[in-house]
Amino acid sequence: MKLTFGNDWRATVTDEPLRIKPRFLGTTVDIAQYASAAQRVRFLADTFGSEDWLWDFPDVLRFAPYSRKLVGVQLRIPFESHSVEDATHVRSLPEARPGGLRADEARDFRHEMCTVAYRAPGDTAFTCLRDLAVLDEPLQARIGIAPDLALLVQQGTVVGWSLTDPIRYVTSAFADPDPTPPSPAVRRLFTDCLDLISLPLFYDVADGEPPALARLRATDEALRAQHEDHHRAAALREWIATMVEYYGMVEDDGS
Repeated sequence: MKLTFGNDWRATVTDEPLRIKPRFLGTTVDIAQYASAAQRVRFLADTFGSEDWLWDFPDVLRFAPYSRKLVGVQLRIPFESHSVEDATHVRSLPEARPGGLRADEARDFRHEMCTVAYRAPGDTAFTCLRDLAVLDEPLQARIGIAPDLALLVQQGTVVGWSLTDPIRYVTSAFADPDPTPPSPAVRRLFTDCLDLISLPLFYDVADGEPPALARLRATDEALRAQHEDHHRAAALREWIATMVEYYGMVEDDGS
């Protein structure tokens, strides 16, 4: 199978998916072997593909120059999210087929980030789409390029991606995900944090709406008190840390 990215850049599906576990970081899902900012800079310099630039934040897919095989990915998480129950074609995704990618030619390209996310009940799956027009037709295929992470294909074009059981891959910065199963409490707090960093609740917090501010404070306090599964809890606190700093101490007027 040949896949198109952006307007005209193409890659061929191989039988070698990446073995690297995804890192769910709140704003991105990263699949890469670098473990520091300096290593990431070297990684980008030594590979080709889609890359972010100043004030420009597309999805990043990087390929080795000689083999032209996919070696790393950074997918951006949209701010807007909906229930998967609102999208028939998302509820009936095709079965994921494991596979890697091999670039048809060694040149850079640009691949737009997705604009909308769909969350399964309990956030057991996370599906991101290029735009709402994707929902007009069924998806053709899911290519599992890494554990639990798949690219979504429609008419030969990559139109989104999906991550199964994303809480398992929540981590901080360049750390590997905790291999132990997530605790039930942290699973619930994961949903609260996703709500807080997504629209429309994010706007409610920024506007100082009392119920939203109360939820922000309650989530932060619950994460601070979480001693079981503390690595994921600490990572989730990082997601909302800036919101807590700017809005968490705002007092409502009692209305």
